[in-house]
Amino acid sequence: MGGETMLRTLLYTVNSLLQQRRYQAALAVVKGFRNGAVYGAKIRAPHALVMTFLFRSGSLREKLKAIVRATYTHSRNLAYFVFTYKGLLALQSRMQGKKIPFHSFLAACIGGWLVFGENNNINSQINMYLLSRILFGLSRLAVEKGYIPEPKQDPFPLFAALVWGIVLWLFEYHRHTLQPSLQSSMTYLDPTRSL
Repeated sequence: MGGETMLRTLLYTVNSLLQQRRYQAALAVVKGFRNGAVYGAKIRAPHALVMTFLFRSGSLREKLKAIVRATYTHSRNLAYFVFTYKGLLALQSRMQGKKIPFHSFLAACIGGWLVFGENNNINSQINMYLLSRILFGLSRLAVEKGYIPEPKQDPFPLFAALVWGIVLWLFEYHRHTLQPSLQSSMTYLDPTRSL
């Protein structure tokens, strides 16, 4: 019974400390690191599994190593980024005595430079994924703020037409400009071309 009481007391003490305002920034940094690592693994592992078995040649062992390597890199990079971002947010807030919107931008720029600035396949895919979402977000914000007028009809069909027109034009006439994974996907979809 004594061990159980000690464990409850320890958990109560730890929870009390974590709930104190002065430890919130440190907790956010640690939890952010953990969440980045977990989310990176959850996102990359299934993607790497499918892409590796669809497009990569080699032995089963080589394919499994590639999946683990890609998953580890994605997971590590997200963990490092969130750790850096949350740490810099807390530092700026502490130095200025309050949190302002520019803090997020600056902390993310520094984290992006340090963690996602290396030009490799994983970082390239993550940055391109974010770019597409950013363009959508900025378009919506521009309409919301009145910088561009609200479209009278849904612009998505035009967007889809342009995206597919441009990507196939690039694939047919300037293939070397496309990411290798996109080249592989397009080649696979076109049965007249060989891998």
